[in-house]
Amino acid sequence: MAPSLHGVTVALPETRELDLFAAMLEERGATTWRCPLVSIVDTPDRGGVERWLREVTDNGLDWLVLLTGEGLRRLLGVADDMGLRERFVVTLETARLLTRGPKPGRALREIGLRSDVAADEPTTDGVIATLRRETLEGLRVGVQLYGQPNPRLVEFLSGAGAAVLTVAPYVYASAADDTRVAELIDALGADRIDVLAFTSKSQVDRLFKVAETADHSAKLLEGLQRTAIAAVGPIVAEALRERGVEPALMPEQSYFMKPLVREIAAKFARP
Repeated sequence: MAPSLHGVTVALPETRELDLFAAMLEERGATTWRCPLVSIVDTPDRGGVERWLREVTDNGLDWLVLLTGEGLRRLLGVADDMGLRERFVVTLETARLLTRGPKPGRALREIGLRSDVAADEPTTDGVIATLRRETLEGLRVGVQLYGQPNPRLVEFLSGAGAAVLTVAPYVYASAADDTRVAELIDALGADRIDVLAFTSKSQVDRLFKVAETADHSAKLLEGLQRTAIAAVGPIVAEALRERGVEPALMPEQSYFMKPLVREIAAKFARP
């Protein structure tokens, strides 16, 4: 029998796979506090995505940097609507594909493709370090962004002489209302949460933004210091450290929810 998490309360800021994440913990006996902090929605600039798809299917790419699996899936969805899916997949086959982390690699495998190069680390710094070893002068490099611009990566590519073509197929939006987020901050300070498990940088950003707006930044930091903070991977861990919070738990290699659950169980579960 798997070790029990009975008596352990885990707060979940996850949105897209919240039910799955909660079920994995609840099956082990944990109590989950659900507070989805952000949601993923299609970009309001649908026309920009369509223009990007026409450009790359007409003229090809030398490189495509895939930062998220969600981004690739949404690009494929728009290409489907435009009748360009087959041509877009051919474009992917003929470009060199760099993936940041395991999720875009998994999305590629869903359409029968594989990454040519994996970033040294699943971060912007890791992507840049990997591309420094390549000759990019005069090449067409596509960059799939996620939710927000990435000026550091774009500036690096432009400085290396590449023609950079960016596309942002989705954006982040607020999920839980601010009152619910404030309740989570109160619960952290009152020792009602044992573990707070972050699965994306955007969740960290939203939590601190709500705290700042409500003048609860100090209260949030105090609550986080009293709680075991779990990060799904290095990007989330870096976002937390930038705010003075050191994660107590993080998978060593595979940055997915299931390994994160195993890390939580290893620390808190009882036989």
